[in-house]
Amino acid sequence: MNIDCIPSSNSEQQSVIELTDISVQINGRRVLDAVNWSVNPNEQWAILGPNGGGKSTLVAVAGLQRHPSAGTVRVLGHELGRVDIRSLRSRIGTSSAGLADQLRGSLSANEIVRCGLHGALEPWWHHYDASDWDRADKLLAEVGLSGYGERSFGTLSSGERQRTLLARTLMPNPSLVLLDEPTAGLDFGGRESIVAALDIMASTPGGPPSVLVTHHVEDIPSSTTHVLAIGAGRVLTSGPIESTLSGELLTELYQIPVSLYRNHNRWGATAKPIR
Repeated sequence: MNIDCIPSSNSEQQSVIELTDISVQINGRRVLDAVNWSVNPNEQWAILGPNGGGKSTLVAVAGLQRHPSAGTVRVLGHELGRVDIRSLRSRIGTSSAGLADQLRGSLSANEIVRCGLHGALEPWWHHYDASDWDRADKLLAEVGLSGYGERSFGTLSSGERQRTLLARTLMPNPSLVLLDEPTAGLDFGGRESIVAALDIMASTPGGPPSVLVTHHVEDIPSSTTHVLAIGAGRVLTSGPIESTLSGELLTELYQIPVSLYRNHNRWGATAKPIR
């Protein structure tokens, strides 16, 4: 498989995401607190943290889906507030576990993917030509769903739906991919199919930088280069995964003693027995 992507227009020196002193308050509660974070071209990130830690809000800010209460957001070389946000959003491929609930189950897999070209929920909102149909089928094949184009979305398994959403994310040839818990609720096989597809995307020349939000180190693809740990709205640490991810970090993040191990370039963790 060879996931079809185009190179980002960013230079090697320019950050793809640059968040400076970002704070977000929701209903009087500070969900993000003075967050600083940058993502560079060719980097593949994982964001780890507990429920309610701020992961999804952070990705929503980076994806221009939520304005911060304070701070500066620069994405793909443009500053939020000084750019046509609709045009910039079209260069960002986003997906989340909740997106599947917003899509009509009677739509075909091809239609679901095709709608990703404009970030739409319905195919009748825009015009699509034969090349768009063909590209949607090609992307489905590249995430392991060859021949699924005419299958209705509602008849697909959870894993097949998430792979369809990943293909949808890639439909517009994005310059940046943001995935919020794409493996949530999947069984082992479904999770591994998503992880494999992300590794393929990362290894494709000119492929986009990506950010994956997850609770579990087992979900982290082997191609991941960097990790950010966030809890209670604050970044505990971030940096290259090899020197940043540790049992001590996970212990601090999840507030239980954790042992971290690695096997065949994949990570795993277990809680240490309480004596």
